[in-house]
Amino acid sequence: MDRDSIPARPTSRMKQSIQATTPSGGPWALCSALLATALLAGCNVGPGYHRPAAETPVAFKELTPDQASQTSGWKQAQPKDRTLRGKWWELFNDPELNALEEQAGASNQTVAGSLAAFFEARALVKQARSQYFPTVTTQPGVTRQRQRLGAGGSNSGGSGAITFSTFTLPFDATWEPDIWGAVRNTVRANAYEAQARLGDLQNIRLIQQAELAVDYCQLRAQDAQKVILDDTVRAYRDSLNLTQARFETGIDSDEDVAQAETQLTTTEAQDTDLDILRTQYEHAIATLTGRPAPSFSLARKPLVPNPIPIPYGVPSDLLERRPDVSAAERRMAEANAQIGVAKAAYYPTLNLTASAGFQGPTIQDMASWPSLVWAVGASLAETLFDAGKRAAVTEQAKATYNQNVATYRQTLLTAFQQVEDNLASLRILTQELEQQSAAVKAAQRYLDLSTDRYKLGIDSYLNVITAQATLLSNKRTEVNLQLQQMTASIQLIMALGGGWDASQLPAPGKITSANPSNSQNNPSAAASH
Repeated sequence: MDRDSIPARPTSRMKQSIQATTPSGGPWALCSALLATALLAGCNVGPGYHRPAAETPVAFKELTPDQASQTSGWKQAQPKDRTLRGKWWELFNDPELNALEEQAGASNQTVAGSLAAFFEARALVKQARSQYFPTVTTQPGVTRQRQRLGAGGSNSGGSGAITFSTFTLPFDATWEPDIWGAVRNTVRANAYEAQARLGDLQNIRLIQQAELAVDYCQLRAQDAQKVILDDTVRAYRDSLNLTQARFETGIDSDEDVAQAETQLTTTEAQDTDLDILRTQYEHAIATLTGRPAPSFSLARKPLVPNPIPIPYGVPSDLLERRPDVSAAERRMAEANAQIGVAKAAYYPTLNLTASAGFQGPTIQDMASWPSLVWAVGASLAETLFDAGKRAAVTEQAKATYNQNVATYRQTLLTAFQQVEDNLASLRILTQELEQQSAAVKAAQRYLDLSTDRYKLGIDSYLNVITAQATLLSNKRTEVNLQLQQMTASIQLIMALGGGWDASQLPAPGKITSANPSNSQNNPSAAASH
């Protein structure tokens, strides 16, 4: 005899059982119970969130009017606009750098990975929100069943069997109302984490942009060093020719020729060595722009120092303008919401169930009202003893929150430090470059005088060699200082947030519709947290 777990057809005793489980008043009583549950759903046992206080200075100490007047690019006036705007690298007026930054924005794989991490967090918000609603399932089935008629004994009066089919089309619904705010806090926590991932995305994007700009300046500085050494090699070759001519005429000794040859070949080696770093920077730029290193190259072009006035604002602006600070703040809010999830476990949970469907011997019979079967129910669950598990989970959630508070405050302190560091660097480099420029002029005069005295036979060629080495060293130092100035400008822009603002974060309720592209300022602008 073939059997299935689904009963053949409801007997009169089964119908009585179904009626006995129906609440008084039928579906209307169920609706009343659901309404009462909805009124209770406003409870939230989690703590309210307020951004913890952090010590914020009134002004940057490196930007007093007197100190600002000593910095290149800031001598004329303080910037009126207190925020950076748009594509910050365009401030340097270098079309080639602009093009590279655009390529990096579209193809950088580190940024692409961070963007995928945001989409992952956004999907978790959607998953959490699904818990607001009932889960409805269905499991249609058909059973072919054979039952024997009669008492069943071999000597009984009855004999024979009956075979029949049963068709079922059930629908089951379960729902756990969010009475104590566990689901709401989970949704909030996931939404805050998604906001933090957007902050991470912008921070990674800013880091990649700044690294590309720094590598580009490093490469151009190598090109500038190449120009200096190429010119120096030509000058040393002319000096060698001069000493050889004077040796052939008996004026100079072979020692002077040897000294000139040594200086020339040493400088040629230094000139050749520059290509090692240049190729490495070129390969790094290729990777940052998402291109294979073998298929990428940049033509040589010396670094052009371009000090620019950078809108710096006030220290409190960093709370909204730094994406890493904003991400750290959002993770505090997330940890705070998780405390609410942990506390909700102390309270009972209500589970509502309902099922309805059709059952009959044929498919046609299932369309009739008598074939309808249904049931509703509710259950209340409460943990009476867990050996301190819920208390430990709540303690863990509070500790995680405190950890995030410390991380937020440390991130803010680091932000203040980075801004002050680069402001100080720019101020000091301005003075140092002026001094170094004077040193280059003095070294050039020293070389001119030494060369003239050597040609007149007053001084030995050793004095010329010393003057030439001094001039070369000072010129190379000047280029290095110009590079440091450009690098400090880029790092200052990065420390100020690169033109980003926390208002670009979508509100928690709109996080699932946010779709940031590779553009810096494209995340959905919505109400800030």
